[in-house]
Amino acid sequence: MDEIYTDINARTIDAWVDRGWEWGRPVSREIFEKARRGDWSVVLTPNKPVPKEWFCAFEGAEILGLASGGGQQMPIFTALGARCTVLDYSEKQLQSEKGVAARESYEITTVRADMTKPLPFPDGRFDLIFHPVSNCYIEDVVPVWRECCRVLKKGGILLSGFDNGFNYVFDDEETGLAHRLPFNPLKDQALYDASVKNGWGIQFSHTIEEQLGGQLRAGFILTDIYQDTNGSGRLADYNVPTFYATRAVKA
Repeated sequence: MDEIYTDINARTIDAWVDRGWEWGRPVSREIFEKARRGDWSVVLTPNKPVPKEWFCAFEGAEILGLASGGGQQMPIFTALGARCTVLDYSEKQLQSEKGVAARESYEITTVRADMTKPLPFPDGRFDLIFHPVSNCYIEDVVPVWRECCRVLKKGGILLSGFDNGFNYVFDDEETGLAHRLPFNPLKDQALYDASVKNGWGIQFSHTIEEQLGGQLRAGFILTDIYQDTNGSGRLADYNVPTFYATRAVKA
């Protein structure tokens, strides 16, 4: 466990992108053009589109895509008139953002940074933060919520997606129990070794106290929430919710 685990995760996600990872495939020109015409949708979790009423007005809005690289959401928001900044620790995900921006001739600010560190932005910079499922790759989510609150304007919106930990309990076939919660390879050498060997990256389960409670304690007001499934596999077949999406506003 000598290597910094977030560096392992950045390298792992780069490798997933090279293999065609679903969350690393940029939007097409057709999707970008449809967004310009007002026909669009984005996800925070695997399946359900985020309700359009969750967003702020896009024209001129300052939006931060937090661990949201890959050229999937920021191009849509840009097409709708927002000014976008994306922070990610994966070089390949940021390259995808730059590639779409070059293809469609728009400007985007890309920042390679580890979200376990203080965010490299001034207080009150953004109108909205879009944070899809990604904090499963960091051990402590509470400081992230505090930083999100700091860099948002008063009344700014935090849209986030996160898992509830159920996926970590089961084996790969989702037929039997395999791991106890919390799932934390940094506290279990055998689990750490298996995570590295199998190319999982170093992932973590988090409690509802960390996810929702952390947002509330950071200074957010929760305004809406929905749940989602994996979209495929046995848990999805039984309609077991494994993800949540939240809308919160800076008080």
